[in-house]
Amino acid sequence: MEPQNARSRRTREAVLEAAHRLVEEGGFAALTMAAVAEGAGVTRRSLYLHFESRTALVVALFDHVNDEVGVAASGAQVWAVTDARDLLAEWFAHLARCQPRLLRVARAVQRVKDDDPDAAAHWDLVQQDWRASSLRVARRLAQGEVLDPGWTVREAADLLLALMGFDVLETLLGERGWSESAYRTRLTRAAERMLLAPAPSVASGP
Repeated sequence: MEPQNARSRRTREAVLEAAHRLVEEGGFAALTMAAVAEGAGVTRRSLYLHFESRTALVVALFDHVNDEVGVAASGAQVWAVTDARDLLAEWFAHLARCQPRLLRVARAVQRVKDDDPDAAAHWDLVQQDWRASSLRVARRLAQGEVLDPGWTVREAADLLLALMGFDVLETLLGERGWSESAYRTRLTRAAERMLLAPAPSVASGP
């Protein structure tokens, strides 16, 4: 007989996969507890034993999708960079790896967040994480003494936050047909030109 904790993990995984499919295929409005239970092949009672509300399910779904995409591991590559001038390139490489794969779930939540408290709570968590990450990048630039003196750390963080938005992603990849590689390299180049102080020139020998 399968151990109870193994069955519980399997049920939870099935619920999250069903929730993900519903959002991808039908948008956030399709994410009802009844539809999730049916899609996962579980009873509503079993569903509520794992997630006491749709809010709890939405928060768990965000974590689940981030895990599937590998956001934490991708972000760790950014923070492992030791040279401050190389940090922006790795930051935008991280966005190119992850943001396109988060787009559908995030957009589904955005569309209804003003009318749905569950969606609003979820989106606030996303924004808090984005702001913290952007600020961390900007601080690293300042600490490495490569941030142009015309920018404060907070102003630089604001710009980075704007550039990682899904509006930018959809415009460039969707409407303008940029590849993920072009998205990465061109945004890196633009951010470097805007935010970084000129590299010190190497003095020539006699």
